[in-house]
Amino acid sequence: MVKEAIGTGETVGLAQQNACEVLGVSEQDVTFEVIQMPSRKTLGLFGGKSAKVRARFEVSPAKIAAEYLSDILKAYGLKDFVVDIEEHDDGASLHVTGENAKIAIGRRGDTLDAIQYLVGLVANDVSDSYYRLTINIGDYRERRAKVLESLGKKLAFKVLRTGKPIILEPMTPYERKVIHLAIEKIDGVKSWSEGEGISRHLIVELSDDAPRKQTFKTYGNIDHRKLYENMHVPLYEKVESNTL
Repeated sequence: MVKEAIGTGETVGLAQQNACEVLGVSEQDVTFEVIQMPSRKTLGLFGGKSAKVRARFEVSPAKIAAEYLSDILKAYGLKDFVVDIEEHDDGASLHVTGENAKIAIGRRGDTLDAIQYLVGLVANDVSDSYYRLTINIGDYRERRAKVLESLGKKLAFKVLRTGKPIILEPMTPYERKVIHLAIEKIDGVKSWSEGEGISRHLIVELSDDAPRKQTFKTYGNIDHRKLYENMHVPLYEKVESNTL
């Protein structure tokens, strides 16, 4: 997004300063175009023109977002942290590293998701189109994805074993997507989302082409019981723990 302002002054330099004050940025961050050169008044009484310049400033949603994120983390009392920016075609990823940065993750990442939402609003406020922004602290997102994938597999095999559907608690779109993808890889089960807003949740049940009565030993010629017992996935309670 490009912002611009017209500045005027007795000299070109003063006109540039005036334009930067309007934009609220320093001179090294903008480019200038001289629209009108100053001229003196005739006999000190007639005519005369002020200098006029156009200043252009390209606003980076990623940098604005990173600065806002840093302010939030400082408000949490964090000092020794770094925010790295990785820009994409339609947005950016902000990666936070620091010894105590994990305190901004919260229970099951709820604090991190809230921060990401607020920072995303700021980034989109200065973007011409939808700006997709993600924030990661340490390797939390990767660890969370692995837990959710394991949970999806565990629930799928439980549905295969019992034949009964399972209703999960409400989750974020990202969390539901990870579980969806994990379940898609397992024959005989399916999942979909129900509910609105923060109440939207997943339901896992046997797929339409799966036998209504089945055992681990007979379905698909695969010993699913052995797979299930050897998965060593975390229990559902672990997904709700404060560390993930």
